[in-house]
Amino acid sequence: MKSLIRFSLLLLLPVLSVAQQRTVIHIEQAKIQRYDAALGKDVEKLLGNVILRQDSTWFYCDSAYLNDKTRNFDAFGHVHIKVSDTLHIYGDKLRYTGDSRLAEIFEHVKMVDDSSVLETNYLLFNRFTQVAHYPNHGTITRGDNLLKSKRGYYRSDLKEFYFADDVELINPEYTIYTDTMTFHTRTDIAYFFGPTLIRGEENTIYCEYGWYDTGKDHAYLSEKTRMNTNEQTISSDKLFYDRNIGFGDAAGNVIVTDTLNKLIVYGETGKIWEDEGRSYVTDSARFVSYDSSDSLFMHADTLFMFFNAERKAEKMMAYYGVRFFRTNIQGICDSLVYHTTDSTLRLYHYPILWSDNNQLTADSMYIINQHGQLDSLIMHNNAFIVAKDSIKGYNQIKGKNMIGYFFENELNQIFVDGNAQTIYWVREEDGSLIGVNLAQSSTMKIYLEDSNISDIRYFTNPGEVMYPEEELPEEQSILRGFQWLDDLRPKDKHDLYRREETDTSEK
Repeated sequence: MKSLIRFSLLLLLPVLSVAQQRTVIHIEQAKIQRYDAALGKDVEKLLGNVILRQDSTWFYCDSAYLNDKTRNFDAFGHVHIKVSDTLHIYGDKLRYTGDSRLAEIFEHVKMVDDSSVLETNYLLFNRFTQVAHYPNHGTITRGDNLLKSKRGYYRSDLKEFYFADDVELINPEYTIYTDTMTFHTRTDIAYFFGPTLIRGEENTIYCEYGWYDTGKDHAYLSEKTRMNTNEQTISSDKLFYDRNIGFGDAAGNVIVTDTLNKLIVYGETGKIWEDEGRSYVTDSARFVSYDSSDSLFMHADTLFMFFNAERKAEKMMAYYGVRFFRTNIQGICDSLVYHTTDSTLRLYHYPILWSDNNQLTADSMYIINQHGQLDSLIMHNNAFIVAKDSIKGYNQIKGKNMIGYFFENELNQIFVDGNAQTIYWVREEDGSLIGVNLAQSSTMKIYLEDSNISDIRYFTNPGEVMYPEEELPEEQSILRGFQWLDDLRPKDKHDLYRREETDTSEK
């Protein structure tokens, strides 16, 4: 708005040093030329193919009334002002003030400068400042672009338009709605200075400041930027967008919201490739997956998301320093992949899971969800489960691979396949210790109640021994590879940004 006020002053206040140079209006052509007292003293009536000139500007019309003394004239019919080789103004009627070089053009006004065409019903043009102004609705056509506004200015020396109030830039691929805009015809770039909406077939973009290159279909937007794509919204402090390839580059307080898949991604930097169906967020990246019962909160250095042709999320990948929290399960790992098609969460490189009192580790893990509930858990290679005993010691389960099953989001069965080993502190219902059970088998199935072992069934070559506590050899109180890592466990959704080195390799 300040720019419009500035240029309106340029229009109304001519340059004094130039204004003092009074020049003659020459009659170059007229079929009939005579003074008419009825029109006023010193007024000549000019009829038929009239051509007037002042300095380098030419005026054409059907008829005119010229006051030679005041250097003013009114022109009628097929008015044409040739300001320069590129700038021409047309209309039905003209009122021109010679000393101030102000031209008022009325009815069916058209201004043409190179390939830009302005149409309105009233135009004021100042030859000193080279500024044209329309106060009541105008449209500009330039190539495939149509611009509309209630008020506007044109700086012919700079080849710039300035628009205000109900501004629209209409293109076959998109439409821009704003309150204040400048448009540079030399670069075909539009600049916005207020709330702006860019609506296309594939997305809608909002900002409160920025520019759009209509020639290259590039946009740079800032201040409350937001891009909506079907059920997905991306908001940020700044956004660069290339419509040709559907590429967006967001920076500062990036938030990606997907209402269809019920997830939110946060970060400081983000990029999206719409045509390729992928995006990522990095720098303090955070992921939230929500449903009616609970939400999963996750943090990593970088989060990648992949979409199908219908823009529905298919896969999410988290890299480096992954930590996540949900009321019934928490975990950390180096990297993670989540597939929406099978609702499976895959954890890689030193993953650790905590479910109630149980700590689970393996080389990699798969967590499978069904209908928003934890269904099963697959632990590959070096699988290890530890739970602190109610009084002292640790219950331990170890094997090559394990499959855990959940009921109502609680782990209630574990199948151990390959070199299965357990250390189990057996207690009476009142908590008194019966003994410490050490067992091994090729395979076994373990049942849990309230996160505690209630029964163990052995298959294939079982071996079992029960020790009284005081007779348990110290070196047999833990299995090889045992680690208690509770200090790494995320305590709540706010405890996701800790970065600690972990090593779950066997010792």
